[in-house]
Formats: sequence, structure tokens, C-alpha cells
Amino acid sequence: YQLAPGGLRGVTVLHISIFNSLLTAAHGLSDEQREFQKVAFDFAANEMAPYMAEWDHKEIFPVETMRKAAQLGFGGIYVQPEVGGSGLSRLDTSVIFEALSTGCVSTTAYISIHNMCAWMIDTFGNTEQREKYCPDLCSMEKFASYCLTEPGSGSDAASLLTTAQLKGDHYILNGSKAFISGGGDTDVYVVMCRTGGKGAKGISCLVVEKGTPGLSFGKKEKKVGWNSQPTRAVIFEDCAVPVANRLGEEGQGFTIAMKGLNGGRINIASCSLGAAHACVQLARDHLLVRKQFGETLSNNQYLQFRLAEMATKLVASRLLVREAATALQENRPDAVSLCSMAKLFVTDECFNICNQALQMHGGYGYLKDYAVQQFVRDIRVHQILEGTNEVMRMIISRSLLTES
Repeated sequence: YQLAPGGLRGVTVLHISIFNSLLTAAHGLSDEQREFQKVAFDFAANEMAPYMAEWDHKEIFPVETMRKAAQLGFGGIYVQPEVGGSGLSRLDTSVIFEALSTGCVSTTAYISIHNMCAWMIDTFGNTEQREKYCPDLCSMEKFASYCLTEPGSGSDAASLLTTAQLKGDHYILNGSKAFISGGGDTDVYVVMCRTGGKGAKGISCLVVEKGTPGLSFGKKEKKVGWNSQPTRAVIFEDCAVPVANRLGEEGQGFTIAMKGLNGGRINIASCSLGAAHACVQLARDHLLVRKQFGETLSNNQYLQFRLAEMATKLVASRLLVREAATALQENRPDAVSLCSMAKLFVTDECFNICNQALQMHGGYGYLKDYAVQQFVRDIRVHQILEGTNEVMRMIISRSLLTES
């Protein structure tokens, strides 16, 4: 990616270092967390950012790059060490995903989904299941997909129709899942399906392996963003899955799904932070070199104020995500609401930051030679997935209105 021609004028190293210090927001982090952050930023800059545009344009699923990330411990960040994970906290995880997303939002978002699936198996699986699946997921020798959404049940997830009928020591799955990240290219599918009656209590969770007879995939979807990860329908036609592959008890699936999504909402908000972080830097750099009316745009007070607002909203968003991550780690009563608040506020505000950065680039921002447009395209879907922001408002308001 390129910047418009020009050079830095009237900007000292001190000014730039102060700006970067604000954006990096290492303040308040432990020495260990600062190390995680630095490793992730370096990996993003060296292994992801140089290839971000190519992965997007050619729709490449960068398997080897993700396996390199897994060597750093990013394949199972909050999975327990005894099954190959890094055993880190939710706050550590947020710091890492924000940093990685500065290099490629789409790829980091998939890594976050993979981590969520690995955590679900680690948390709700028995010893045999954990030992069977988690080591290969943590090393990213195998990749995972989360299968909840269906063509007819998006926000109303508890109405899902995919059935799993018990027949001997197997469940026979029939139905389909929609918009599945990694679908067709991944190895392990964590599937929510109906083993009982209507509603949330009739849902169970099964692990389905690629290659299982009766498992197939739809066409690869053409998307606005998130092009470094394939998205397909996942289809079950008399697909026999061993009872031994069920996570938890029958009827526990919806609880498992929602607990996974609480963390997933922090993860996707963290990916939004990374995009906004990168876009504030890109906007700043552009304002310093782009000249109009005989001077650089950085001398325009309106643009100065907009940049200040962008940086302020970025830091405020980051603080909310980190508070939610801490609440979830500590299993606090307000954790679900805070995760929803973080997802709602941060994905909205960070999209606005990225969009404003594109506007500051003028016509250049609309060219694919410039990274800012890809951040805008990749981050837009964060307001939709992991529970739409409208659903986040429902969760938050319900919590407020039912408090005693």
C-alpha cells in the first residue's frame, strides 16, 4: 500500500512517539502483556500486513501464516496448557487480537473464531475429547469452524432447525448452516443442533469432522470483506456423528454457544480496535504529507479536530473492551452485559473511525492501492456477526430492566 507523495513537515520524533504511545495503549498492562503485544504487533507488521491486499484480492486462506502465528501461541490463546494452549487471560487475548488486526483484520478474525472453538472443546469437552482435538487446533495443524447460524435462524438462534436424531451410538444430522467462516477448508466443525424439543433447551453441541459421510459444503460466498477466509454453507444429509462427539450433555448446546459468543464478542471488538488503530495511523500519516491550498492537511483545524476525536474514541473503545474482558475472566455478574456493550459500542465506533479515515484520504481512500479501504470493508461485518448490534441492545436493555 502507498501513501500520497510528499514528506513530513514540522513533525518531530517526539510528536510521533507520543502519538504512537497513545495508540499502542500499553499503559496499564503488565510487563508480560507488553511482551505479548510487541510480539503480536511485530508478527502483524512482518507476516501479515505485506500480504493483506493479496490475500484479499486473490481470496487466499493463509494457512501457513496462521500456523506461524500458532507457533507463537496464538492458536489456542485461552486454552489450557495441558492440551497445547497458552493458558492466557481474556485481557491478554484482547491485546493480542488488537495487535494482529493491524496487519490483517480478516485473518485475525478467523483466528479469533478458531480460538473460540478450541476453547469450547477445552471447556466443555471431556478428557478424551480435549486430548483428541485441542493439541492439533492449538498448533493449527487443524482448523475449526463454529456452526450456529442457519438460513432461517440468524439473530433468533434458538429457533435453529438442524436436527440430530439419536440412533444407537450415533446422531444422524440433517439440516444446514449458513455463513460459516472457514467452511469447506477447515477440519473440525462445532455444530449446534436440535436433539430435543423447540427452544433453547432442545439444542445440543456436536463436533463433526471433515470427511464424515453426509457432510458437504455450498459454494464459496463472494463477500464485501473478510476475503482471506472462505465462507460457505455447511450441509448435513443423514450425517452420522458418534455420540462420543457430543460436548456436554444433551440440551446444553445453547448455553455452550452463548458462553462461546460472550468471548467471541470481545474478540471481534478487539479486531475492530486493531482496524481503527491502523486507520488512525494511516489518516495521521496522510494528513502530514498530503498538500492542498499550499499546505499540508495537518494544518487544517477541522481535520485536526476530527483526528483528535478518532483517537479519543479509539482509546475509549479499548478501555471498554478491556473492562469487559476482565469481567468475563473473573466471571462477574455484569460480564454478559459488558461483553454486549463492548461489542455494540466498539464495532460501531471503530467502523466510524475507519470510515472517517477513508474520508480524510479523499479519492485516494477509495483506491485499492490504499489500505484504508480494506479496513473499512473488513470491519463492516463486525456490526452484524457474533450477534447483531441490534441484539446487543436487546441484551443490554433486558439486563437493565430486570435488575432488582
